[in-house]
Amino acid sequence: MTQTITDYELYEVPPRWCFLKLETSDGRVGWGEPVVEGRSKTVRAAVEELLDGYLLGEDPDRIEHHWQRMYRGGFYRGGPVLMSAIAGIDQALWDVKGKQFDAPAYELLGGAVRDRIRVYQWIGGDRPAAVGDAAAEQVDAGFTALKMNATSELRRIDTPAAVRAAENRLEAVRNRVGPEVDVGVDFHGRVSKPMAKRLVEALEPHEPFFVEEPVLPEHLDGLGEIAQHTTTPIATGERLYSRWDCKQLFEDGHVDVIQPDLSHAGGITECKKIADMAAAYDVALAPHCPLGPIALASCVQVDAVAPNALIQEQSLDIHYNETSDVLDYLADPAVFEYDDGYVTLPDGPGLGIEIDEDHVQEMAEQDVDWHNPVWTHEDGSVAEW
Repeated sequence: MTQTITDYELYEVPPRWCFLKLETSDGRVGWGEPVVEGRSKTVRAAVEELLDGYLLGEDPDRIEHHWQRMYRGGFYRGGPVLMSAIAGIDQALWDVKGKQFDAPAYELLGGAVRDRIRVYQWIGGDRPAAVGDAAAEQVDAGFTALKMNATSELRRIDTPAAVRAAENRLEAVRNRVGPEVDVGVDFHGRVSKPMAKRLVEALEPHEPFFVEEPVLPEHLDGLGEIAQHTTTPIATGERLYSRWDCKQLFEDGHVDVIQPDLSHAGGITECKKIADMAAAYDVALAPHCPLGPIALASCVQVDAVAPNALIQEQSLDIHYNETSDVLDYLADPAVFEYDDGYVTLPDGPGLGIEIDEDHVQEMAEQDVDWHNPVWTHEDGSVAEW
């Protein structure tokens, strides 16, 4: 007898996450994390529309078919809200399918090409400060790769002092941790093209691991000009939502590391395809993940099967997680124990994690209403965050 998707629940939980629990007629439960940070209620509505309109009563094992129906069943497609809704549902479906076969999702995706994946640790906060001390602390804790924001808000063409301040911060980190530790520098899309050109050139002597989102996704055509000013690898992609969004970027040849988000870019199904597509262009994979445990577990499933996976972002102790952290929602936090800067692939079924549902329900009673800051310049105009 074919099993069916029978029910679902959505939980908005602190600090800024949304969890989806999907149930099937044979008692299997799958978890996903459909959210756009600061737009969780909007994504929640999209999840409800997709599940009620396409999936309830359907066979949960037809993951690719369901993905196609959710994506192509709407005349208007793509974008952060719809793709994040699809992503969380897709994650839950892979969790369900893995539990049917008592195997990790990566075993059903072709099997692991590695035993563990390297991770990096965030330092410095939104407006980076005290990064030298923070870097030393995290290296002492066992991390071999770090990431920091390059700057706070910048004017479209800012002063030499602003460039020098960014250079001094990276230099302080490099002086504390030496050349054996990789340090990624995130421009966060808050830098204009002319400032990005100055910054990449100024930072290069301190050998960043990569520079991330040197310009906004609206201006990816400027990456070629920026690339002329540096040999540092360029990373981007957290605000691209499908393989079609990535196509021109790969063809232009100015990205070295692609960073799709497993909770924004269509889930495991789509991000595996983005990873394969990237490999054809000699582009590394480093999934974006400043989110919760379900998103991270989904990332690791793709990292496991992608030969071009470079490193994995994770949000333990990140500056957003003031009220709850990644491990708080897991029945067994040991699944994400980091050793020498790596995390071992989980061997549990599905996504390889067990959600502490009682804690989820308790935390969902809180009023979760996170919005990203809106920054302004000295003249009162809106700045990029």
